[in-house]
Amino acid sequence: MPIQITNTIQSTYIFISILIIGIILTFRKKTAGGLSINLTQELKGFAILTIVFAHIGYYLVSDNNFLFPLTIAAGVGVNLFLFLSGYGLVASTLSKNISILQFYRRRLPKLYVPMWLTVLFFLILDFFVLAKTYSLASIGQTLLGFFPRADLFLDINSPLWYFTFIIFYYLLFPLVFYRKQPWLSGIFLFIVSYIVVLWNPAFLSKVIHLYKLHIIAFPLGVFIAGLVFKYKDNLKEIWQKTEYIKIFKKIIYWCSVGLLIWIISYTAYHSNIGESYWLEQATSLLTCGAIIILFLISKLENKLLYLFGIYSYEIYLIHWPIMARFDIFYRFLPAWLATLAYLGLFIAISWFIQKKQIIFKRRSLK
Repeated sequence: MPIQITNTIQSTYIFISILIIGIILTFRKKTAGGLSINLTQELKGFAILTIVFAHIGYYLVSDNNFLFPLTIAAGVGVNLFLFLSGYGLVASTLSKNISILQFYRRRLPKLYVPMWLTVLFFLILDFFVLAKTYSLASIGQTLLGFFPRADLFLDINSPLWYFTFIIFYYLLFPLVFYRKQPWLSGIFLFIVSYIVVLWNPAFLSKVIHLYKLHIIAFPLGVFIAGLVFKYKDNLKEIWQKTEYIKIFKKIIYWCSVGLLIWIISYTAYHSNIGESYWLEQATSLLTCGAIIILFLISKLENKLLYLFGIYSYEIYLIHWPIMARFDIFYRFLPAWLATLAYLGLFIAISWFIQKKQIIFKRRSLK
């Protein structure tokens, strides 16, 4: 049952104003170039906010005008996560020569441990607060990381369809990774994922439509990273040559910024949702590309987005069940204040989950 809110437009204006002020006040001069760790975290922070806002505006509350237009880019946020994951895996794997088994031992716990902690938390809450239980088969599937459905109001945590999707890529990545020509790995990953979508197995019938919308982003991240790291010296040389273009540099820069902002705004609003899977996905990836380039050429970095980026994975795991099943803010507070309160709560819980994960890792090493 959607949550009833009042003063939708006013609350939206107040929240967006506070968010803009927060972002402006946390801008700092950029300290590193390229797709650095800081920039990656900023992009993840941007991505998780688009997802949270969309889930609030379109599924949680009764009025879809709440938080608009912050609610129109959830698919873009998912594709950003996938692209950055693929890109990051290539960067990390090229810097370390590890076996397939070592890859799994290092990578899989980073995905599974936070998921197990959050699932256990919600199972306990559901039982004691809502007197809600789940079948042993459902719990077993959940612990394995298999989420064959994405029902917002019946599943333990519906956004976790993404977990199964990303685990598929993580399991496949070290098997197809080709160190000499890493960009080829992206092509292999796309071919395999496309075959799965064409196969359309019955056990994925309730989520295959979501996979169809996002099968390019992760392989594309791998493909782009493979090209970047293979030809990084050539790219560096080209960049250094552009440094000599002084006369039109500022004009070109600000024209590029303006064009990218227009592309992002236009393609996010005219997202082709409901059209063919390929057209919708291509539009979303165009938006993603423009966002990444805009962040890359920006001379500033943002600490607020960086903060949300650090905790983006944990926020993704916890945000929907907390708001949809255990709402403690929207029923008592103005909508704009409730949204701010939830963002703060998500950061606090995510910090706690990361601390627990560090304790788990230390014990496992002993």
